Amino acid sequence: MHKRVLFLDRDGIIVEEMQVDTLEKIQYIPGVFGALSRLRRAGSWYFAMVSNQDGVGTPSFPKETFEIPHQRILETLRGEGITFDAEHIDFSLPEDNCPGRKPKIGMLGEYKEQNYDLEHSVMIGDRLTDIQLAKNLGCKAIWFVNPKQASELPEEFKDVCIYVNDNWDAIASFLLDEDNLAPRVATIDRKTKETQISLVLNLDGSGRGSVQTHIPFFDHMLDQVLRHSGCNIELHAHGDLVVDEHHTVEDVGIALGQAFAAALGDKRGISRYGFELLTMDEVLAQVALDFSGRPYFQWNVEFKREYIGTFPTEMVEHFFKSFSDSAKCNLSMQVNEGNAHHQAEALFKAFARALRQAIHRNPYSMELPSTKGVL
Repeated sequence: MHKRVLFLDRDGIIVEEMQVDTLEKIQYIPGVFGALSRLRRAGSWYFAMVSNQDGVGTPSFPKETFEIPHQRILETLRGEGITFDAEHIDFSLPEDNCPGRKPKIGMLGEYKEQNYDLEHSVMIGDRLTDIQLAKNLGCKAIWFVNPKQASELPEEFKDVCIYVNDNWDAIASFLLDEDNLAPRVATIDRKTKETQISLVLNLDGSGRGSVQTHIPFFDHMLDQVLRHSGCNIELHAHGDLVVDEHHTVEDVGIALGQAFAAALGDKRGISRYGFELLTMDEVLAQVALDFSGRPYFQWNVEFKREYIGTFPTEMVEHFFKSFSDSAKCNLSMQVNEGNAHHQAEALFKAFARALRQAIHRNPYSMELPSTKGVL
């Protein structure tokens, strides 16, 4: 049987791009362990590492300082069930013009033999030289960069590069043809005369990202959503704050709701319902939501203060109402009396944890959680 080869760069793909000459410099790319484990368990790929390591063996990069962290990387990967069938590492410098240095294929001659299926093999790399290597070798390539950079791919590589993404889960799902396990991601760019919002949401993240609305208390609350929902969120909003906070808060709620609706798609396999009872010092918040496809908002909250710092407390309700409308979900919220800051923060935390339950996906089921047949 002809073997398909998964050619993998090391730096920029498995570990962060840098000269890794100490153990302290080893920083793994997020998601690499889970994705490569899935691919390895599938048993349909021959794993080959292909890497340029400039000047190993020279005084500025002694071989020992390469080997110690490199072996630690391989050892850690083995602990996750990820082993390599072959390693091809070129130690030359660019000026040496070595025939084995990527994108040249001097050290990959064995793969031209008949027992390898190069036509269906794939090179994964973060540089255009990796794409060129794939072209030279006669295989396909995945460019490991932000998908927004896809437009920067030179015309000469468009018949070679089959996918552009820097999300390992997405790459594994693509290669394994497992759409039901692909990350659920949505990008929203919302521009009006009052606000400009850029948002990237990944429902299957790990609570990473950043939030910037230029409203400090609102940023603090949205950070709770980021941390406690488990979603990855990159949100940047610029609004007419010289007028007031209203347009920015409202439009962020609309954009976030739109992103959840888009990322959930047809909602097959999800839990659909989420609920949380959360205490924070003297307050008790209760939040329940249902991604039903029908917006309805219930609000049983009374703030005794008009502002928390400089943030109008009425905007808390308006944010959640805007989210409910655009996400087309039922959202019910209540909290008892107490410190206004604690009331608001408990609501945002409970909302985030309810979201986490509702968007949870059963990887073994594509059933629609509705007797109607549509959500």
